[in-house]
Amino acid sequence: MNLWCFLACCLLVAIALAEPDSKCVNSLTTASGTRVKPGPYCSWDLIFEDNFNSLDFETWEHENTLSGGGNWEFQWYQNNRSNSYCENGIFYIRPTLLADDTGEAFLSSGTLNIHGSEPANQCTSPMFFGCERVGTTTNIINPIKSARVRTVDSFSFKYGTMEVRARIPTGDWLWPAVWLLPKRQVYGTWPASGEIDLLESR
Repeated sequence: MNLWCFLACCLLVAIALAEPDSKCVNSLTTASGTRVKPGPYCSWDLIFEDNFNSLDFETWEHENTLSGGGNWEFQWYQNNRSNSYCENGIFYIRPTLLADDTGEAFLSSGTLNIHGSEPANQCTSPMFFGCERVGTTTNIINPIKSARVRTVDSFSFKYGTMEVRARIPTGDWLWPAVWLLPKRQVYGTWPASGEIDLLESR
């Protein structure tokens, strides 16, 4: 299963293989995507790294969805520099309140449609009412705006070691996580095709 990287809160990502060796020992690792160092690889080769000196939109694709995955997360994930940006080698994901833009009443009575017309703001996941929500008193619109990024087209790998340095936020309605998800849903949609949780906090 090829895995792509999903980050919800991350500072540094590096993927290396097996263990260090002065001679090239062929690795079983395979990788694909637009940001992949060509293989074959030796054990412990560094094949992907991001120190977040800037936010590379060719590597990190922002999701734009209200779907909340299968967890019914309270976030509206979007591509907005108020919610995700790089500064001094750190990638920040900063949640904000939707009600600050719309007012509190909108959460329980408004309609939020995120079917964008441009590629950068199109809805990326319609599952679980991910592209449009109608607020009611018993089912409010996602109250948090945040960010979720992935490497599904730019980098995926099979076999290797991954290092991530991250600080995790605390607060209501947050779901910080670093996941490895399959590039292709070979066994069916999530969760049938698997998920590796490197980090998840509530």
